[in-house]
Amino acid sequence: MSQSRKRREALLYHAKPTPGKISVVPTKKYATQHDLSLAYSPGVAEPCLEIAKDKDNVYKYTTKGNLVAVISNGTAVLGLGDIGPEASKPVMEGKGLLFKIFADIDVFDIEVDATDIDKFVETVKAIAPTFGGINLEDIKAPEAFEIERRLKEELDIPVMHDDQHGTAIISAAALKNALEINGKKIENVKIVVNGAGAAAISCTRLYLALGAKRENIIMCDSKGVIRKTRENLTEQKAEFATDIDVEDLEEAMNNADVFIGLSKGNVVSPEMLLSMAKNPIVFAMANPEPEIDYDLAVATRDDIIMATGRSDHPNQVNNVLGFPFIFRGALDVRATKINEEMKMAAVHALADLAKKSVPEQVNIVYDEVSLSFGKDYIIPKPFDPRLIYEIPPAIAKAAMDSGVAQQPIEDWDRYRDALMDRSGSGNKEVRILHNRARTNPKKIIFAEADHLDVLKAAQRVYDEKMATPILLGNKEIILELKEELGFEGEITIIDPKTPEEKERRNRFAEKYWKSRQRKGITLLEAQKWMRERNYFAAMMINEGEADGLITGYSRPYPSVVKPILELIEKDRGVLKVAATNMLLTKRGPMFLADTTININPTAKELAKITHYTSILARMFGMKPNVAMLGFSNFGSTRSETSQKIREAVSYMHENYPDLVVDGEIQADFALDEELLSKEFSFSKLYGKKVNILIFPNLESANITYKLMKVNGAESIGPILLGLSKPVHVLQLGASVDEMVNMAAVAVVDAQEREKRKNH
Repeated sequence: MSQSRKRREALLYHAKPTPGKISVVPTKKYATQHDLSLAYSPGVAEPCLEIAKDKDNVYKYTTKGNLVAVISNGTAVLGLGDIGPEASKPVMEGKGLLFKIFADIDVFDIEVDATDIDKFVETVKAIAPTFGGINLEDIKAPEAFEIERRLKEELDIPVMHDDQHGTAIISAAALKNALEINGKKIENVKIVVNGAGAAAISCTRLYLALGAKRENIIMCDSKGVIRKTRENLTEQKAEFATDIDVEDLEEAMNNADVFIGLSKGNVVSPEMLLSMAKNPIVFAMANPEPEIDYDLAVATRDDIIMATGRSDHPNQVNNVLGFPFIFRGALDVRATKINEEMKMAAVHALADLAKKSVPEQVNIVYDEVSLSFGKDYIIPKPFDPRLIYEIPPAIAKAAMDSGVAQQPIEDWDRYRDALMDRSGSGNKEVRILHNRARTNPKKIIFAEADHLDVLKAAQRVYDEKMATPILLGNKEIILELKEELGFEGEITIIDPKTPEEKERRNRFAEKYWKSRQRKGITLLEAQKWMRERNYFAAMMINEGEADGLITGYSRPYPSVVKPILELIEKDRGVLKVAATNMLLTKRGPMFLADTTININPTAKELAKITHYTSILARMFGMKPNVAMLGFSNFGSTRSETSQKIREAVSYMHENYPDLVVDGEIQADFALDEELLSKEFSFSKLYGKKVNILIFPNLESANITYKLMKVNGAESIGPILLGLSKPVHVLQLGASVDEMVNMAAVAVVDAQEREKRKNH
């Protein structure tokens, strides 16, 4: 992607359809006059009076307990430097977004026009009553040290400068594990730190707290080794000045056990790496270019343990592993501060999590057979679902043990359950889906690429390296649209109607005719149909000229699915093809079936649809819990529909006894665990979180999923079930996002089939 188009896309993302990335959303009813009289005057006076009596009641009656301020003065924004408070706002909004999606913490971003320490501190203190915590961001050193110190001393809520402590906590956890793997003790290793900013100082202080010895640490800045003989050192640099007789980074690296890079790209040479001690540990954390390229480093030393700040290499040191979960734990016990004990608890919790058996969902996301503790896995992955319920409890307990928790947790099991509920946002599933597609991209046909939105989707998929698009349609139109979009790159474009494709059309037609000649198709008709993009695309899939297909944007579903069902064979043992939609809801991802194909399936067909959908759920790393829905509960009525569902459930229990499935059951009982436990504790769904809903007929499934979409749930689908190839038909007029998601599904589908074939 060209720099100009990257710039244009980034600006458009932030500007449309609504400027910015976050908003305030009401959490209470407000539809009636009665609701408004409670929300504001006169009802609002009652909580005001209760808070006036006891300030702690502010946590009971307002959002303070789950609200963090992300505050900056814009003096050290990313790698952009001192660009001012207004220019820092997009970054602060982005930080707020990460707080919300990873730990369900609400954020107001506050940009302060103050570079003077006293003025900045006074401003933050004045607004602090609004918040349950303060996250300082992108404030230049050395002012950042003094600002954080004073605010921590003068406020009674958690304060943390993430630029300092985030990287320190994550890298310390990684260092702890790397040293364990290498059989080295932290008190004995020689550590070289390149960089002397806020992050480097904080990292080094935390390594000392872990047991590193000050006399074994050499810190470098842009001028070379920070020695005690150097003049005009800041207080922080002086803290790590050495009297070891070395002048520059190259000398410092000789026989070093550990290199910590928080500086700039490509400052470490292979020769420097070779001069390090046996089994070196190198954390090259400069972004986007590490201090030494990952591939070069591991090619230079086969005994190296390497970490970077990048997601495309093992051992990513990513602050998102820390700050959302640290604040989550601090807020949940109403901690008065984030102290050293809490930071160290985060270090140990992250280090310990990397040693535990990795959930299959994480293996799937990163396309690993089995991630396990070792040189290439010393720190958890950002998409690990356990972070939300493993790290905050450790922080909360450390706050309690160190005496800064005002609301101790008594029931830890209940707390962990509550944390799991917070992680229900389906957007995480989209990120996981896209990330998984990127691990092994496939060739995906976009059969209507001469439509602007389809081409936009293909461009996104190409730019994000999820797939290699093959564009079908009018070549002239596609080229014009590509130029309009600034869609660059060598992309295959095929127009099935052109003379250039005659040989392939005829070859496809011959094979199509032979497969359908006893079903009324003549060779002439087969040749005619091969001029149509969906027939042509399906034959490309059959002939192995592409790995997957998405189509259906511009035509009614039945007319698009017809050639697919004619040309693409069903999987072995499949009775009928079906379709499911994955709905991303607040309670987590849910699969609904059959949403588009079978109008009134029989009991056996319903059971098979259940089986196919369960296989798909497992492909996404989920354990299926299936509710077969009806308008009655467990035999309460004797209708034909209820009887069909009961027969399907019996078939499932007999043929798939290990699958958690039950019904017939009404939707509210299926989705409300408390309601189910009260009335139907005998059900196989008791104590389970339902994630698959099977409907008795097409109209009920289709209406339900579309109502859920209108109500804000994001839909991925319809995903065709039971075909032998990764082919998926979109709903008419699908959005660009929906097409991108379906392309990712097609890629993952192809990946899974490839794995089964190879094994």
